[in-house]
Amino acid sequence: MKARFKSVTVGLLLVAAGTLSAPAMAALPLADSQGVAVPTLAPMIEKSAPAVVNISTRGRVRVEDNPLLQDPFFRRFFGAPDMPRERPTQSLGSGVVVDAAKGYVLTNNHVVDKADEITVTLRDGRSLSAKLIGADPEADVAVIQIPAQGLTALPLADSSRLRVGDFVVAIGNPFGLGQTVTSGIVSALGRTGLGIEGYENFIQTDASINPGNSGGALVNLRGELVGVNTAILAPGGGNVGIGFAIPSNMAHDIMRQLVTYGEVKRGQLGIMMQDLTPDLAKAFNIKEQSGAVVAKVLKGSPADKAGLASGDIITTVNGNPVRGAAELRNAIGLLRVGEKVALVVLRDGKPHTINVLIAQTSQAKVDMGRVQPHLAGATLGTIEEGSPLYGRIEGMVVLDVESGSRAWRAGLRKDDIIQSINRLPVRTIDELKRAIKASERRLLLNVRRGRSGLFIVIQ
Repeated sequence: MKARFKSVTVGLLLVAAGTLSAPAMAALPLADSQGVAVPTLAPMIEKSAPAVVNISTRGRVRVEDNPLLQDPFFRRFFGAPDMPRERPTQSLGSGVVVDAAKGYVLTNNHVVDKADEITVTLRDGRSLSAKLIGADPEADVAVIQIPAQGLTALPLADSSRLRVGDFVVAIGNPFGLGQTVTSGIVSALGRTGLGIEGYENFIQTDASINPGNSGGALVNLRGELVGVNTAILAPGGGNVGIGFAIPSNMAHDIMRQLVTYGEVKRGQLGIMMQDLTPDLAKAFNIKEQSGAVVAKVLKGSPADKAGLASGDIITTVNGNPVRGAAELRNAIGLLRVGEKVALVVLRDGKPHTINVLIAQTSQAKVDMGRVQPHLAGATLGTIEEGSPLYGRIEGMVVLDVESGSRAWRAGLRKDDIIQSINRLPVRTIDELKRAIKASERRLLLNVRRGRSGLFIVIQ
């Protein structure tokens, strides 16, 4: 379903499965076809497919209309009809049973987002009402629960052992056709920087992933879950064989937090970081070609207390190599608050091990009605370390704006980034208050919305 399926450009194109190589064929079970033994995936699929379910949802979302249409005088004068404030929504996707005893199903957040009703249909035809246990929009992972009776679960593989070239199979419910299987290989690992999710560490595959496959299973030839299908890259609107799945290790780590807390409690180091480029490696006079450079250490942060310094190059986290800033951010974002993390850093070309205690992120926020009446109904906050915008954009994020308020009527919306007020930069609450005092009658806001910018006047 186009409203829920995640892709850079959504498009539809069925792709044929590739031919298996001789070594892979030898490892597959054989089936007799007219007296000829041929390799087949059927036994594995017959065992795995019952664990993949269809998910359908229903919900309602608020309709944002022109502020003038909310004025009763305007509607009466021009004869404008009353417009509904909400509209019904529905979506279709897939999910994977990962705990048959407790009825836990892994899926994508965008499949169940804003859903009032979630219905799971098993392969045997049973339809069950599901309860949302928790969701993580930043990683696009959600956990729902269904009655645990006669369920089949997929075992989880160690996705860190995947290699480019490994054969994989995608199982899901594309286009609402019913359960469908496609095969392919792992095309790449550790894909980041795609702008699809806040936390990205995707498995790339050429196994066909289409609308409705979201939340479905990517399995290896042993029938183990290696990834949760989530998106495609579709230039020109068609599936060109570039699909992405969330690694099973990442999905499982997030699932544990969702089941325990109902949310992901991401911690922070308190640093700004960038990739180690060849030019930086040469400037630091080191042989290392991969890692994350500490550009700035925030005062009083866990990194500051542990002794990290600007110019340090982080090469491993808990023994796992770090290839860049995105990989470090993912690794820290999956750790629980209160955990200790061992970082190996290069300082002056020499390795050092630094232990850091992960702390809870603390987002400073303010109810703007207490600061400036013109902004009543809007809540602003600082950009958290866990945000994809952290360290890249300076400003204050709109956490919420009340529908019908003066700020809302002027065009301010949730998730907007206010970069300046009255041409004064705003990065902290103190700067925000000083900028507002510069003009009490009219506020000129420079706002970033997505990849575009605009000015908003509130008076």
